[in-house]
Amino acid sequence: MSAGSTPSGRRIGGLYFSGTEIRDLLVAWLALGVAFMLFFVGGWNGIGRILAAGVFPPLFVALATAGVAFLLHEVAHKVVAVHYDQVAEFRADNSMLFLAVMSSLLGFIFAAPGAVHHRGRLTPREHGHIALAGPAVNLGLMVAFVPLFVLGGVLGSDLVTVLGSRGIAINAFLAAFNLVPYGPLDGKTVMGWSKPVWAAVFVPAALLAVGLVFVLGLGFAGPF
Repeated sequence: MSAGSTPSGRRIGGLYFSGTEIRDLLVAWLALGVAFMLFFVGGWNGIGRILAAGVFPPLFVALATAGVAFLLHEVAHKVVAVHYDQVAEFRADNSMLFLAVMSSLLGFIFAAPGAVHHRGRLTPREHGHIALAGPAVNLGLMVAFVPLFVLGGVLGSDLVTVLGSRGIAINAFLAAFNLVPYGPLDGKTVMGWSKPVWAAVFVPAALLAVGLVFVLGLGFAGPF
């Protein structure tokens, strides 16, 4: 592939991803991985912990947790949009990716890496379903990482424990954050379709995120 070109399109699991879309997904995956890696060590002051661990292990954990959470969140939007006969593609927002990395250096994170853009006629209910798909997948992933967290304790493996705890914490955070009914976030669209559905998902997601991440500090313990 020559400099400045994009990868060719691919059909994956019945979905077509254009070359530009694949590039944007990979760039956003990597940028969010770096951002969350920095966030969980406390930003700039924790870079020494990353270097001491050898960079690759903490980056692997970030890509396997935050990166996977982001990828599957966006793919879920695309799957439901295509189900409703939409033309749908993800586009990264490079300025927001830069903000995510810069904010993580300061010890907090604002993650809005881009969005799945779709076109075609939709009802408010269909719009709501597309928007809800991403946070719903994150809640499912949060549960899926619980056995890994437990297994890490059984095996006495710091790496497996960190993978599990950060997978739980990051997915809880992303579900709650994306359901905030503001601006381009999913919550605004879901609330516009159905306030009861929005409340039924957002309230427990927010309580889980606050309790697990900000009260218990899940995901912050470990070697990096």
